[in-house]
Amino acid sequence: MVLNLDFLTDDTPNPVEVVGSREGELCLRFDVPSGNEFAIAAAGVREVMSVYLDRITPIPNASPFFLGTYNWRGQVIWVADLGQFLGDKVLVNTDISEISILIVEDQELVMGFAIHTVANTEWLNVNQNLAAEREIPTEMKPFIKGVYAVSGSDTLELRLLDRVAVLRSTHWTI
Repeated sequence: MVLNLDFLTDDTPNPVEVVGSREGELCLRFDVPSGNEFAIAAAGVREVMSVYLDRITPIPNASPFFLGTYNWRGQVIWVADLGQFLGDKVLVNTDISEISILIVEDQELVMGFAIHTVANTEWLNVNQNLAAEREIPTEMKPFIKGVYAVSGSDTLELRLLDRVAVLRSTHWTI
């Protein structure tokens, strides 16, 4: 049998083109029930999953942001309505059987955030950060790292969350 390795040294151009810029930080883009779009650094997201609501155990007298606890891979974690935490008035729909959850971590702290839908991943370049004078609701300001223009729209904005600030917030008091 003759082994032909000519394909390894072939000088013809590669037909695969890289689409988009891979500068900046890889982020997961998602929205909350109100329609506001956010992104979070993909490095801090452990998993994106769909969870049956009957698997989330409500905890009496807990903060209104919390939906309850969930057994994630043998670890009990809190699940919270991220939109409500950020000041949105539209709550996660709990009248359906499943909800989307982002499992996010910072060191030893792991938490689940209920969201509406996950859109995609996107590279966010810090040089494209919009001007600081963009209006960000007061409740949200401590948790936003930057604001970016949504491709193809002059009016829509994508807000980059500071996952550490969200996870370590004092708002999570039970």
